[in-house]
Amino acid sequence: MSLSKRSKEKLSEIGLLFTVVIWGTTFVVVKDVLQNVDPFILVGFRFLISAFALGIPLILIKKKLFHNLKQGIILGFFLWLIYMPQTIGLQYTTASNSVFITGLFIIFIPIFSLVIFKKIPSIIQISSILLSVVGFWFLTGGITSINKGDVITLITAMGGALHILIADHYIKKNTDPFVLNYQQFLFVSVMSFTVGKILHKSFDIGNISTLWAIFFLALVPGLLGYILQLIGQKYITPVKVALILALEPVFGALFAWTVCGEKLILLKAFGGSLIVIAIVFPDVLKLFKLTK
Repeated sequence: MSLSKRSKEKLSEIGLLFTVVIWGTTFVVVKDVLQNVDPFILVGFRFLISAFALGIPLILIKKKLFHNLKQGIILGFFLWLIYMPQTIGLQYTTASNSVFITGLFIIFIPIFSLVIFKKIPSIIQISSILLSVVGFWFLTGGITSINKGDVITLITAMGGALHILIADHYIKKNTDPFVLNYQQFLFVSVMSFTVGKILHKSFDIGNISTLWAIFFLALVPGLLGYILQLIGQKYITPVKVALILALEPVFGALFAWTVCGEKLILLKAFGGSLIVIAIVFPDVLKLFKLTK
């Protein structure tokens, strides 16, 4: 029995929400791993493992791994612009600043969508985005001080917006999301190792705990997370995708308050609530038939 369009949208939203939960709980892992391995090498190994894990089953079912390779390279470049600046920036800035600046990708979504694809966002979408930004500010405390890590991380926000828009463009052209994922993972790995080699970075991982952490980052938030994102984007608009992904720091904060035992701060909880409201706001309007 085939699913209705609305059912596919809801399942895609659930998949993206699950992805955000995963991403929100891995921030502390990356911060810890960076004590033992260089950022370029961390990203390189992380995505090499992801590409390898995805490539094997694709070969077994006889998928053409390098079909439409240009799309994979382009998307992979913007994925690299998400992870590399963010990982490097974490060495120089606070976790809260990094989370807030990364989340600013939701501001760039309508800007790049207008510039590249000539798509004008609706008033409702703009309102939801602005409300999410306010929520981010309360959740993270805003930017306490500007440093070079903040500036570097801003590249991540722009890369994130472009990655969402370009992925949306490719996926809606019926591109195979699994092959596209393999290609972008492989590109990120090759790009990271190449730059690391040019800059004479050490390829030493450090210890077995770091290796296990890299495997976790590669297989769960990496492989599983991006498969769910690309599949989900087939049925959801880029703005809705951006708003759901804006929940990442919310779950990061919940993880810190529960598992890590950090103190619950009401302003942060208020900020997370605003982001949730921003996401459900358009659907509530549709429910009461106040908008299409």
